[in-house]
Amino acid sequence: MSDHEPSFSARTTALDWCRRLPKVELHLHIEGGIPIPALWQLVQKYGGDPIVPNEDALRDYFQFRDFPHFIELWIWKNKFLREYEDFSFFSAAVAEALKSENIRYVEAFFSPGRFKQEGLETGRLLESIRAGLDSVQGIEVALIPDLVRDLGPDVAAEVAELRALGVIGIGLGGSEHNHPPENFTEVYRRARELDLKTTVHAGEAAGADSVRSAIDALEVDRIGHGTRAIEDPALMQRLAESQLPVEMCPLSNVATGVVPSIADHPVRQFFDQGLMVSINSVDPAMFGHSLSQDYAALMSDISFIPEEVRALILNGIESSWLDHARKSALEAEFVGEVIWNEDPV
Repeated sequence: MSDHEPSFSARTTALDWCRRLPKVELHLHIEGGIPIPALWQLVQKYGGDPIVPNEDALRDYFQFRDFPHFIELWIWKNKFLREYEDFSFFSAAVAEALKSENIRYVEAFFSPGRFKQEGLETGRLLESIRAGLDSVQGIEVALIPDLVRDLGPDVAAEVAELRALGVIGIGLGGSEHNHPPENFTEVYRRARELDLKTTVHAGEAAGADSVRSAIDALEVDRIGHGTRAIEDPALMQRLAESQLPVEMCPLSNVATGVVPSIADHPVRQFFDQGLMVSINSVDPAMFGHSLSQDYAALMSDISFIPEEVRALILNGIESSWLDHARKSALEAEFVGEVIWNEDPV
């Protein structure tokens, strides 16, 4: 072991501390958070697939060559989500998994457009997901429809008309490298008219220009990922000065090949340059990690100290779409807990 490599015990202690800390999550795709045992039940329900003969094989199947391969396996997984009851079932399982990580508040994406193509009505889909989430006490999950670039602006425009169904904002994921944000300018304008908040995946599968275009064309309230903004110092300065929140997702970026390793992730530079950064897990079940592991990796591999981890968690509260009173109350709740004022040994 090198002098700079953290010991196993140090990693374990940091992970336990990170699990016990109260947390928020702002970039979670609910379909990518389905715990493997729950997804395995759904695979079996629909006759299985020889590619994944057992639960361990299913877990191992989610290894990604690159971002397009991740999208391919995401779509493969969706074929086992066919009935409204499936969405209630897995949503409850996701909420339980998040609660076990002491995550108190979540703003989660779901992708109704992909399932509308399979005959599932968006309103009923939302009701089913909401029922599953609300069945779990002790965690609050707000919903954000992911409009999915690949489905085009016409489908996205239909999904944006969701204010009456209780969603809090819209997002835009999918194949960023193939579908620039300018295609969705009108959709985002309409969302603002409906008083919906807005975020967009940018700087994940495409470079710094994608982040800049998302800001300028879509006038977003947050940036999802933003990783490759590091390639443009002027953009980094702009983000620091504007304090536009950036939903950073370190272990996700490693899993999809956006960065080669956690040690190479630019989150340290983003934080040190004063950007409004939060930490998020994206698709924790598919990637085989948790939000707590993201935080622990920052400590073990990029030298984040406990005070900085706490600052990142508070950044998450500040970057959320809660109103000012709710943000203040949640922050007071977090900092008032015993574990908040303890450091890992």
